[in-house]
Amino acid sequence: MFYRIAADITVAVHLLWIGFIIFGALPGRRWLTVRLFHLGSIIFSLMLQAFSWICPLTHLEVWLRQKQAIALGYTGGFIAHYLEKIIYLDAEPIYIFIGTCTVIVFSILIYAPWKRPFFQR
Repeated sequence: MFYRIAADITVAVHLLWIGFIIFGALPGRRWLTVRLFHLGSIIFSLMLQAFSWICPLTHLEVWLRQKQAIALGYTGGFIAHYLEKIIYLDAEPIYIFIGTCTVIVFSILIYAPWKRPFFQR
C-alpha cells in the first residue's frame, strides 16, 4: 500500500513538474528565484531529451511500482507511458523535442529583455 501511494504521489509531482516547465515563465517574470529555477528546469529537460536520458522521477516511480508488484513496472519514459497515449498518439521523440523547443521560445518571449533586465527582480 505504501509503495502504491508513493508511486501515485511521484506521478502527481511529475505532472506538476511538467506544468512548471510549460508555465513557469509566467511567475518567473515577477520573481527572480522562480525565473532561475524555471530556466534550470528547461535546460535539464532539454538535456534529458537531447541525450535520451530518462527522468529521475520516472525511475523512482518504476522502482516504487515494482516494489508494490513486479508486473506493475514498465520500461520507457514517463511521457511515453502516461501521456503519449492520450496527447501525442505515438509521437516520435523529435515531436516531443519540438514541443520543448516551442516552450523555450515562448519562455524567451515572456522573459524578453525589452520588458526588463533578466537578473532584475
